[in-house]
Amino acid sequence: MAHTMNTDFPDPQPTLNRRDLFSWVQMGLGSAALATLLAEDGVVQGAPAAGGTRGSPPHHAVRAKRVINIILSGGLSQVESFDSKPQLDKHHGKPPSNTEGVQVSSGNIGLLRKSDFRFRQYGDSGLWISDLFPHLGTVADELTVIRSMVSDTPSHTPAAFQQNTGFPLNGFPTMGSWISYGLGSESDDLPTYVVIPDIRGMPSGGAIHWTNGFLPTEHQGVTFRTTGSPIDNLMPSRTIAAETEQASRDYLAVLNRRHLRARGGSDPLAARVRSYELAAKMQLAVPVVADLNRETALTHSMYGLDETETADFGRGCLLARRLLERGVRFIQLYSGASVTINHTNWDGHVDNAKDHARESKRIDRPVAALLRDLRQRGMLDDTLVLFTTEFGRTPFTQSGSNVLGIGRDHNQYAFSVWLAGAGLRRGMVYGATDDFGMKAVENIVPWYDFHATVLHLLGIDHERLSYYHNGILRRLTNVHGHVIDGILA
Repeated sequence: MAHTMNTDFPDPQPTLNRRDLFSWVQMGLGSAALATLLAEDGVVQGAPAAGGTRGSPPHHAVRAKRVINIILSGGLSQVESFDSKPQLDKHHGKPPSNTEGVQVSSGNIGLLRKSDFRFRQYGDSGLWISDLFPHLGTVADELTVIRSMVSDTPSHTPAAFQQNTGFPLNGFPTMGSWISYGLGSESDDLPTYVVIPDIRGMPSGGAIHWTNGFLPTEHQGVTFRTTGSPIDNLMPSRTIAAETEQASRDYLAVLNRRHLRARGGSDPLAARVRSYELAAKMQLAVPVVADLNRETALTHSMYGLDETETADFGRGCLLARRLLERGVRFIQLYSGASVTINHTNWDGHVDNAKDHARESKRIDRPVAALLRDLRQRGMLDDTLVLFTTEFGRTPFTQSGSNVLGIGRDHNQYAFSVWLAGAGLRRGMVYGATDDFGMKAVENIVPWYDFHATVLHLLGIDHERLSYYHNGILRRLTNVHGHVIDGILA
């Protein structure tokens, strides 16, 4: 409940300076989340400079209201997941013939290697999915698979930047930030843009992958944990009596009024006065939405919370669904930590099959449960689920031309992703690669087109959502991008 300040409260001489007091009161607040809440409540607004425009979305019919992007850090192998290549079986152990101009991170182009996982057809659609994802196979008819994705770089961090921002360089806003900027929030007590990192560590590049870049700060992602305290510094470190808390707010209000008077009332501090009311909402909402014990035992089991291998990612998927229900607009959910942390991601250089099997066991059941849960709750029709990775892996090994190794190198020339939910043709495949899965050859999809399509489903024309920065009218899609009409319902 908002507090009505006593305007007759005397202006005492402070016993500590204003900066120290402000920092003390702010200790119980998540700063990024507060900025988001301020924007949601209309207290502050990151208006662009002259020439920039939010584009007044929606520009056309809205198919999706919210997005969850499941990100597989390290590089999912397309020939071990969603792009069946029988020719690899026939040419297993032979040198590849289609490597002209190919660049790989290790510099070693080895022999062709067949998939280490058997492919099967699933659902009424007959979608080919490998044994890496048997649970996803049970919801195959929900998936829209793109087999012809390409990236500009074979290096992890720049490729991950491009996946999230459209650019292989850092400093640009992520897709989640652009969506927050363009559409704002559906919730008045939770952040617009939430990130759930892998419990084992941050992705390569760290928090830059949910940066607001040059957009106003309130559009950056807010990280949530699935165990322990959901958000750093959200709650006070010790219990504070209600009377003491109220007295401190009253005292701070006096100092703020004095500060505003001295500056003609134009200081941005005016917006911060209301931040404490908004923060109070979040302090109430976050513990509730993050309390997975409010879900049934059946739901816990469906998401794999009862199994050691799936519990961590299952909690992330279940938390994501609860956040989406409460109006969070965009969620990033990471599978895989930094490639510098061994055996915590999809980077299959040494033993691709072993690494992929380990990671798939963590996420297959929870992701399938998330899709099934969204569908049965009636949410999948206006929720967009993205399943992406920064690049794929080579159909040949990286052990040199005379050795058949068991690791696969990075492949920027072709990889697979899928989408599900709002506005999509379901149970279909778009695009194709060559006989060995090395290069995309049909309906090639760069990240610009992918991002343009996501914005389109949200009712946003990607060419009209822009921000004037350093003399350039910036967009998520830079100066490129076409909507992928072939996957739209």
